[in-house]
Amino acid sequence: MSEITKNDFDLVIAGADLNCYNLARAFHEAYGVISYAFGRYEIGCTKHSRIVRFTTVPDFDDPDVFVKTLSAFADEHKDKKLILIGCTDDYAGLIIKNKKLLEDRFIMPYIDEPLWHKLQSKANFYKECDAYGIKYPKTKIIGADWDKNILSPESLGFEYPIIVKPSSSILYWKYPFDGMKKVYFADTREQAEEIINTIFSSGYPDEIILQDTIPGDDYNMRVLTAYSDKHGKVKMMCLGHVILEEHSPKARGNHAAIITEENSELCEFYKNYLESIGYVGFAYFDIKYDERDGSYREFEINLRQGRSNYYVTASDCNIARIIVEDNIGGGLEGIRYGKEAFWHIVPKKIIYSYLTKYPETKKLIHKLVAEKKEYSSYFYNYDLSSNPLRIFYALAYTFNHFKKYRKYPK
Repeated sequence: MSEITKNDFDLVIAGADLNCYNLARAFHEAYGVISYAFGRYEIGCTKHSRIVRFTTVPDFDDPDVFVKTLSAFADEHKDKKLILIGCTDDYAGLIIKNKKLLEDRFIMPYIDEPLWHKLQSKANFYKECDAYGIKYPKTKIIGADWDKNILSPESLGFEYPIIVKPSSSILYWKYPFDGMKKVYFADTREQAEEIINTIFSSGYPDEIILQDTIPGDDYNMRVLTAYSDKHGKVKMMCLGHVILEEHSPKARGNHAAIITEENSELCEFYKNYLESIGYVGFAYFDIKYDERDGSYREFEINLRQGRSNYYVTASDCNIARIIVEDNIGGGLEGIRYGKEAFWHIVPKKIIYSYLTKYPETKKLIHKLVAEKKEYSSYFYNYDLSSNPLRIFYALAYTFNHFKKYRKYPK
């Protein structure tokens, strides 16, 4: 087959966040493609960018508007193959649920709706974990008719502090309220009760997860990104050691710094799981090392590439090439594993301040920087050259983290 070029396809992205920019950058690096993106509102991540053409569609999360907008775009671009990728749980879900309406015009590397229903809520995913032997933190699941007696340590089966979080992130963010957080930490049963009542009072209709707090800081986190081809075979795996996460309330848990690492046993375990359920497309797993018993505990599966997906591209597994070679090219041979790389979106000075207990990791970062294996999503020369507005955004975004970490140090 002849070499694939930017004249053969267009990339269409649902979303406007860092995930979108990382994806667009991967496609531009690999093929010189300028991506098209749609979302409810424009944000700085993709603003003033030369590699993303963003269109605001206020009700883009409405299924009818979503399908109508994408169908109209497809009608205007009949000369090329179109790849459609979602950058949030909501948009990925809309793609999956509307596959039959869009599949004649778009290439969509995603699972089908029945499997999506099994995996998209944390409560359902934990049932999968039980069935497949995937370890996760001790957990209780409650609905709107919950009994507050469940909040005693005896009923929970674990001690305080505990984690409180919605089972469905898609539904949760559709019912905003003051003080909304991505994840909550409750030191007492009184705090847990207040958090639960606040979430349910917002109108949130799904279940809530109560979970044992695994000890350890951000450094104990891992992220595993995998890609399964259209035949359900895993063709790429990239494990990242999360060095630092974001700490602000609505961004809590987002990755801020990652070093790739090897763990063949962990990768093989998740490879077998994904292939056993016939998974297709990108998945990423949030995992935490539990120092109490030396196990790795799964928090959730995300049915898309992660927000921090440029750490994968940086590790010599360009996600654009993986998507294109699988769906337009001749297919993917073998399995690609991530090579050593250091990715971050916050200044290194902040990262170093959180590594006082981990001097060897600090030395490793210095080594990777010296070897030119350091990568930061927004500092892409093509997008910054003679583009002062983009330069200003990249610098302001980066250095604004000093203020955020001072305000939310933990």
